[in-house]
Amino acid sequence: MSNLRHATINWTNGLVFEGGAPDGPATRLDGDGVAAPSPVVTLLLAAASCSGADIVSILEKSRAGLTSCRIEMTGTRQEAHPRRFIAIHMVFHLAGTALDEAKARHAIRLSLEKYCSVVHSLAPDIALTHDLVLG
Repeated sequence: MSNLRHATINWTNGLVFEGGAPDGPATRLDGDGVAAPSPVVTLLLAAASCSGADIVSILEKSRAGLTSCRIEMTGTRQEAHPRRFIAIHMVFHLAGTALDEAKARHAIRLSLEKYCSVVHSLAPDIALTHDLVLG
């Protein structure tokens, strides 16, 4: 597998753009967050889906019988431009037929500390916190 990734985005109208990887599915982003998620929300979604994919894979391998995985993201942005994230909080809602707290926390820890490339691509000074809700 190549270490390079390619993406192209094209402006459609207003602050709306569409793009993706060459020959891959397209996604839409809206700078105003009206016609599609904003780039800032998309960053939160990217981190959540990357971590979620790790957690699903880890828990499937551990035979946790995962039945649901929902991740809520809250990002705090600084007031002055560039209004970057200074803190991100993740709440992992996980359920499974053979899922216990130890398995869930282990999967989350592996994702956030080792595997999630999106989280590891964020600025290191962003305060990243998380909670777990089993049910």
